[in-house]
Amino acid sequence: MNLTARQFEKQHFEANKLAKRLRRNVGQAIADFNMIEPGDRVMVCLSGGKDSFGMLDVLLFLREKAPIDFDIVAVNLDQKQPGFPADVLPAYLTGIGVPFHIEEQDTYSIVKRVIVAGKTTCSLCSRLRRGILYRVATELGATKIALGHHRDDILETFFLNLFFAGKNKAMPPKLMSDDGKHIVIRPLAYCRERDLAAWAETRAFPIIPCDLCGSQEHLQRKQVKLMLNDWEKRFPGRIENLFRSLKHVVPSHLLDARMFDFVGLKPTGQPDADGDRGFDPEQFEAALPENAPLHFAAAALGESSALDIPWPA
Repeated sequence: MNLTARQFEKQHFEANKLAKRLRRNVGQAIADFNMIEPGDRVMVCLSGGKDSFGMLDVLLFLREKAPIDFDIVAVNLDQKQPGFPADVLPAYLTGIGVPFHIEEQDTYSIVKRVIVAGKTTCSLCSRLRRGILYRVATELGATKIALGHHRDDILETFFLNLFFAGKNKAMPPKLMSDDGKHIVIRPLAYCRERDLAAWAETRAFPIIPCDLCGSQEHLQRKQVKLMLNDWEKRFPGRIENLFRSLKHVVPSHLLDARMFDFVGLKPTGQPDADGDRGFDPEQFEAALPENAPLHFAAAALGESSALDIPWPA
């Protein structure tokens, strides 16, 4: 389809705005949680999906703008799923000049042998994949392992834990691996899935389907996603507030005695702004956008002032 000059200009403008938003969000997440430090070797786990492609693309841009030096190596785990196009990622990564490693492990056969036909294979597949990637990170000398989970993944996980596990637990932006040897980061923690989908289309990434294994879709996660999408349409701003709430936890107003010393609580005689107003009706004030520090986010946009902004300690 031929575009008019006005249509092309608008398309370019929207793409530029999207790029700035993604880079700002990734940069802010890196700054807020000190995800990347000087001299880090970041192993970017590249599945071939829109999210991991977007993560690699943004991190490559930020590396050129960041006030510190760090290395990137892309890693893909070829699990020998039928129909997996093994040539796509090597060709793409070679074309953009990114160091990469393709780890070939036939976990597909293991999963199919262990899991009963018709049952979801995602859990076992994930555990096998995790162990392999930890080993590869050690072999490559990676100091950080970057995964492509985004804001929607984090919120969906929160509600899955809330509804089905009885826990106030989401997906952390930064954590230590279960073997205690690695730091795992999620640079896309502040990014919306729809932005990543739009960016993948804009950049024309060679997307590899994620359903090659034939596994059934995670039904519970699908239900939660539908619920959140419905809320997004019917109650504008609700999803933003939900996500913001994950950064504003008040342990004294929950019921976990491990997080707050209810047993030892005594009156201090001093006013406490967070104290309970037991006889007052609840008031819910609309949350305002946070005036977050710029840090890496400013550098991400290439702003001249970014040079004067220190990397988070």
